[in-house]
Amino acid sequence: MADSKILIAQKIASFFKAGDVVNLGIGIPGLVREYIVDGVQLHAENGLLGYGGSPKPGEEEPNYVNAGGQIVTLLPGASVSDSAGAFALVRSGKLTAVVLGALQVDSEGSIANWSIPGGRIMGMGGAMDLVSGAKQVIVAMEHNAKNGTSKILDVCTWPLTGYKVVDIIVTELGVFDVTPEGLMVRELFEGVTKEDVIKRTEAKLIFKA
Repeated sequence: MADSKILIAQKIASFFKAGDVVNLGIGIPGLVREYIVDGVQLHAENGLLGYGGSPKPGEEEPNYVNAGGQIVTLLPGASVSDSAGAFALVRSGKLTAVVLGALQVDSEGSIANWSIPGGRIMGMGGAMDLVSGAKQVIVAMEHNAKNGTSKILDVCTWPLTGYKVVDIIVTELGVFDVTPEGLMVRELFEGVTKEDVIKRTEAKLIFKA
């Protein structure tokens, strides 16, 4: 399972180029920082802009943490602000992309990632701002829940974080684009067949001819 998470992170990291400003969420999205190319500025809603990957053992600076509480490095030119400043950047529309996990995503690009009905409610945090403020919203998640049910649905059934905001979904099976026509399969990863992904996805998929 660890390898599949790395596969997802590496694929998403390949989407970005120098000059992009990208916010990474908790979990699989947080792994993307280890594979990002030089020149991409990573943003965290707790106030970091321009952080890098994990520090070498013995070089950890406990005050340098991203929004997920992971100790990171600060790259040359990095800046630190309060949370208000960090969210001002989000709301200004200057984020190239946000990468975050999800509990459910649907074929129209709606996302639910903060509340499971009947479960403990932790609060939405800054996710609603991020999915509405970024130029591109990328979901990084495992294709199915632990009970085997699909996390990619025709219509989300849990409380939404954002309505029709997701552009790309990346799972251990492949890359899926949310289009006006529906959910388009851009790429299936090595060893994954068309039959595999159809069987494990509730939403209707469109395959390129």
